[in-house]
Amino acid sequence: MRHLHERLLEIADDELVLGWRNSEWTGIAPFLEEDVAFSSIAQNEIGHARALYQLVARELGTTADELALDRQPGEYRCAPLVELRLVDDWAKTIARHWLYEAADWIRLAALRRGGDEDLAGLAAKIDREEAYHRMHADMWFARLRDEARFQEAVDELWPSALGVVDPELRAELAALVGRPEVPAVERDAHTDALRELWDEMTMVRRSEPAGAQW
Repeated sequence: MRHLHERLLEIADDELVLGWRNSEWTGIAPFLEEDVAFSSIAQNEIGHARALYQLVARELGTTADELALDRQPGEYRCAPLVELRLVDDWAKTIARHWLYEAADWIRLAALRRGGDEDLAGLAAKIDREEAYHRMHADMWFARLRDEARFQEAVDELWPSALGVVDPELRAELAALVGRPEVPAVERDAHTDALRELWDEMTMVRRSEPAGAQW
């Protein structure tokens, strides 16, 4: 059975990487309002990642920055769903957004039920902000759900979305989004896109001498 810090590291990595991916729409989204919306969502996700990294760092005797930026690509535990660079595909971006927010809601609820008061409190705080992400995703789902391109994107990404949550939560996710359970794309199946993103995320950190203060 995985330690709690391993589960939290997975969520933190998801939030960090997806935050970077969502930020890529800033300035090029189809509407000005979506520039603002995705920038705000990205900022929230990265903030959530930092809060979770801080919890894990205390357990492991390290720092949030070291966890976020000093590991090698293969050491990250993020789900392949969040790694994909979709900046050229709005329908697929919204499909990922909608599926991810559903998965995140389920796993945050599981953390709130987990019995650790500090973690439950943090999960509840994160969920209050994630509620706005879900509203945004649901709004776009309502607009695009009858579009063939969007449904194709959901079908394509669904196995990766299942891989976001632990196996015991996958039936709940399938029921929530009205999809059948299928074999999940698991977290050890990193995409080539992660290495490219890692280069970008850690460029400044790697350019500084060891011991720099952040």
